[in-house]
Order: sequence, then C-alpha cells, then structure tokens
Amino acid sequence: MHQEIEIELKNLLTAAEFAAVRAAFRLDDGAFFRQENHYFDTPSFALKERAAALRIRAKEGRLTLTLKQTRADGTILEIHEPLSLSEAEALLAGIAAPRGAIADLLAELGINPHEVRCFGSLVTDRAEWPHEGGTLCLDHNCYLQSEDYELEYEVDHVEAGEKRFLRLLEALGIPRRPAPNKIARFYARMKEMEERR
Repeated sequence: MHQEIEIELKNLLTAAEFAAVRAAFRLDDGAFFRQENHYFDTPSFALKERAAALRIRAKEGRLTLTLKQTRADGTILEIHEPLSLSEAEALLAGIAAPRGAIADLLAELGINPHEVRCFGSLVTDRAEWPHEGGTLCLDHNCYLQSEDYELEYEVDHVEAGEKRFLRLLEALGIPRRPAPNKIARFYARMKEMEERR
C-alpha cells in the first residue's frame, strides 16, 4: 500500500486551447501516453455520497487500485495498491472485492467492499512535464461517447501553485475554468445520458 496527499489544480480547455498548449510546449504525439480508469461504486453510489472515489488505473503495463478521499482542507488523500492482471479482471467482472487496506477504509466509510461494482471507464491520452516546481499534465479524455480536454497542475502548495498556474494560463490566453475531477465529470455525463432516455 502507498499513500499520498494530492493537490491538483485543473482547468478545462477547448480543443483549440488544447492544441495551443501542445504547440507552446512542443508536445508531439510521442509525448503522450494512454491510461485507462475503471470506476467503481455501489449501486446506490455510496462512495460518491461520501466524497470518495475508487478506481483501477491501467498505465504503462501496471494496474493500480486507488481509493481517493477528499479531506476537509480540499486536498485529496490517495491510497494505492498494486494489482495483478487476474485481481484486476476479477474486480472488473464483479466476482471479487477489494481487499487489504482499501477494504478496511471502505468499511470505515460504512461501505461493504463486496457491494462495489465497475460502472464505467474513461480513457486519457496524457502528456506530463515539470513546470516551475510542479508537474503539468495535458489530458484528452474520452468517456461515455464524449470527450473533453484539461490542463492539470500538480503542486505541493495550493496558494503558490495557484499563482503560478494563473500566470501560465494568462500567458497562454486561456481563461480560468476550474474543472471538477474526472470521476465527477463522468458522473455528470452519466446523469445527462440517463435523463435523455
């Protein structure tokens, strides 16, 4: 198990702004790698209700189960556990439940680990590079017959990071558009599709 506090500043981009950021930082197709997120919750969305999220991420041949919990100060506590391919497949098929520290934390949240199911996936093509003491991530996300673009800045300190991020966006001529995290956008899109039915 690995644990970390994550501070991410996110900004939604238009397709044209995404192209402009690529050009400004000279990011060719080779700068991007693909990651897949498979999201889990209970049928009643108990994790969502508790401002938590559970996912399996497939990235560069590695599979990781991550529980994210939003803390009172707005930062995110992430708990990561590596998975084997067979463990990931069993979780995705709904024939196994999370185990170990993540199962214990789910139980602390009042969630039965055996009730969580995969309810959807999101694919991201991402480029990452260091920038002024943090890491910039440029993402093209595809999920539920839709796509979006975002620029993310991972930092150690919110206030200093926000100033650097605003300066960068201003230099690129991009308005500040704070973005909900990927799973929140996924939920919103899912709700939108259900309402259309």
